[in-house]
Amino acid sequence: MSRIIDIQLDDSGLPPPTPEIEQERRVAIFDLLEENAFALPEREGRAVPRGPFKLALSIRERRLVFSVFEADDTEVAEVQLSLGPFRQVVKDYYQICESYFNAVKNSTPGQIETIDMARRGIHNEGARVLQDRLEGKVIVDNDTARRLFTLICVLHFGV
Repeated sequence: MSRIIDIQLDDSGLPPPTPEIEQERRVAIFDLLEENAFALPEREGRAVPRGPFKLALSIRERRLVFSVFEADDTEVAEVQLSLGPFRQVVKDYYQICESYFNAVKNSTPGQIETIDMARRGIHNEGARVLQDRLEGKVIVDNDTARRLFTLICVLHFGV
């Protein structure tokens, strides 16, 4: 399977992220570029670009947009997804992250671990929703979907 070698987020027009959200973004981008699996499926007998790919994520007209480019910046695909299916899981993820960040400051290790387990569960749910929505359009593994979901949350901030 091919991979993403560069990722850009168009967060223009969004409020500045909190330090915690900015940290999540940096970590997700770093981890994504270190290891990912990303491919385009065959379509109607057309040649499939094999990558590696550059990916630009944005929100346009209340839609999540994946613009996919080859290494030479030739655009090879654009996938637009409704934000609707992501709203609840993103909201839940933000709430649990806020609880986690607060717990780190004043809770016991056991309480922090419990909240972190819940956070991972919601994160997995977000990755599953993303993989379902991308079915037939883009092929990603679970770890890549998890990291992309984090970036979607960053873009969703303030929408």
